[in-house]
Amino acid sequence: MATITTKDGTEIFYKDWGSKDAQPIVFHHGWPLSSDDWDSQMLYFLGQGYRVIAHDRRGHGRSSQTDTGNEMDTYAADVAELAAALDLRDAIHVGHSTGGGEVARYVARAAPGRVAKAVLVGAVPPVMVKSDAHPDGVPIEVFDGFRAQLITNRAEFYREIASGPFFGFNRDGAKVSQGLIDNWSRQGLAGGAKAQYDCIKAFSETDFTEDLKAIDVPVLVMHGTDDQIVPFAHHGPKAVELLKNGTLKAYDGLPHGMAQTHPEIINPDLLAFFRS
Repeated sequence: MATITTKDGTEIFYKDWGSKDAQPIVFHHGWPLSSDDWDSQMLYFLGQGYRVIAHDRRGHGRSSQTDTGNEMDTYAADVAELAAALDLRDAIHVGHSTGGGEVARYVARAAPGRVAKAVLVGAVPPVMVKSDAHPDGVPIEVFDGFRAQLITNRAEFYREIASGPFFGFNRDGAKVSQGLIDNWSRQGLAGGAKAQYDCIKAFSETDFTEDLKAIDVPVLVMHGTDDQIVPFAHHGPKAVELLKNGTLKAYDGLPHGMAQTHPEIINPDLLAFFRS
């Protein structure tokens, strides 16, 4: 297994495929998953001649099941350490859901020359939770419910998410993939319960407004209009409004996990942006 050890002793697992001379694409997964969630994209872009990299966020997948540091500042710092260890330059960073928040925070702070472009896919920025400053957000009680369900029966909670709203399998006429459901649950249960519990606060309460404003590189914001996890209206368009060089691409009727349910649509659109 390929790992780096961060300054606080956490082991971060990563995959690194392709020529080290090729332009790197770094994939950032959502909660509570792992780098395996990007397998379709990793193989596709490897075939297009890119160097493809994906890591398991601390507390997730094969990385250390951390008790501390399960918040966005440390997540971004871990990415910075990985980028330095692999000497990544002119990289394209692609983040889904919570991983989109990680991308926003990392890219906003990245050293010059490290990042060429970024992509936010069904991503949590600008902010998820409802507050006086963000009255259209999701009530905190929803996330309190997530925490309670994780404590009570994590396996059942994850099965319900994967078989229902994440992939849109709860919609009439949906083509249900048991493989996607099983793989989602497998990834989630491989990680640490404490880190995943903490991450609920990280993805729901972190405000990325200033991060988005600080990003100078081109950013593609991809969002399904039937995203039941991170609602389209309060995220995709609002993120683009804050970016200096952002483009919104909306996908009519597609779910939160559209990169997995519809890779034949998402992968070519990513490629077009990378080559633009």
